Amino acid sequence: MQGATLPASVDDRAAERPSASRRLPAVIHVLALGTFLMGTTEFVVAGLLPEIADDLRVSVARAGLAITVFAVGMIIGAPLMSMLTLRLPARMTLMLALGVFAAGHVIAAVGDGFGLLLAARFLTALATGAFWAVANVVATRAAGPAASSRAVGVVGSGAMLANVVGVPLGAFAGQLMGWRGPFWILAVLAVAAMALIARRVPHEPRGGQTVSIRSELSALRSGRLWLVLAACAATSAGVLGTYTYIAPLLTDRAGIAAGLVPLVLVGFGAGALAGFLVGGRLGDVRPYATTIKAAASAAVVLAALGLLSGFAAPTVALVALLGLVGFLGTPVLIALGVRFAGRAPTLGSALTVSAFNLGTAAGSWIAGLALDSPFHTAGPAVIGAAMAAVALIPTLTLALVQGRRAQPAAG
Repeated sequence: MQGATLPASVDDRAAERPSASRRLPAVIHVLALGTFLMGTTEFVVAGLLPEIADDLRVSVARAGLAITVFAVGMIIGAPLMSMLTLRLPARMTLMLALGVFAAGHVIAAVGDGFGLLLAARFLTALATGAFWAVANVVATRAAGPAASSRAVGVVGSGAMLANVVGVPLGAFAGQLMGWRGPFWILAVLAVAAMALIARRVPHEPRGGQTVSIRSELSALRSGRLWLVLAACAATSAGVLGTYTYIAPLLTDRAGIAAGLVPLVLVGFGAGALAGFLVGGRLGDVRPYATTIKAAASAAVVLAALGLLSGFAAPTVALVALLGLVGFLGTPVLIALGVRFAGRAPTLGSALTVSAFNLGTAAGSWIAGLALDSPFHTAGPAVIGAAMAAVALIPTLTLALVQGRRAQPAAG
């Protein structure tokens, strides 16, 4: 059945691929373990800020720079590290990234100054960007074209699971062991993940041919890649920009008790996990329709959240639904970024990681300004709906471009 907004040949062509129902290779689940660790470290600091601020003698607001620095490191690190490790085999790059990840956590755990903590967080973010970029490429190759989006969805679901399980457990461990305890745990788990990567990831050169920085940068000439990156940034800006300020919306506008906010956030995380997994499956069959419907659904849910946030029950349901639709298109966009980068799949993957983080940073800033609008705490959701709707421009354009490319082949 054809969607009214898509050229007939675009998603039908994708639907003719072999079935994606077969089991995914075990290596993909190992890679998901790595993204689980990295998703945990990105946000676990949020639950430890008071303890960090007190121990390192800085304000809580200043301690929050540990989160900002990590985001900046992800934006820079993913493409930078993909270029610096260009000639290394994928398995070596993944193990090196986990080693640097572990070292960064050890430095943070033993350090006694706030500046050293920020440096360790930046180093960890560089490693995270490198791991995620290469993991997406390894996953798509291991799964094959028929299941590439599903594979990326499973890898990314590790980070979503971190929001549901890893971050709360890390905050709990921090209360029992002090804020340095979770850093030690993550370092040990990263070393264990290195052993699994060494065992499960095939030993082969990345791409199987000689690569150069010039050939990698040639991917930047792909207009379709830039459309994917624009969709990544706009979607992330709308969804995660709103999520940054979801707590005041829940407490001040919906009237939900502060003690219940973590449970609502778990609902968002569970929805995001489901969105990654479902989106990956849908994307292998109808990739362009999935990205369009995901962007439209996110805009509608955010608008409803802004309008209905004065009522507790609908707000709780809409927050969970936002997690689902907000991440429905993410694995598909990452898989498309890898595909449209041509001879530079790792750079394409890295740029999608950067685009998502750049969108989060910009969206959070814009959403913060919206708090002073007449909508007050509902402002981030209202402006988030507009930003998510912007993602329809590149996703619709991409579908039309692919439709025109497919027509000569179909004829």
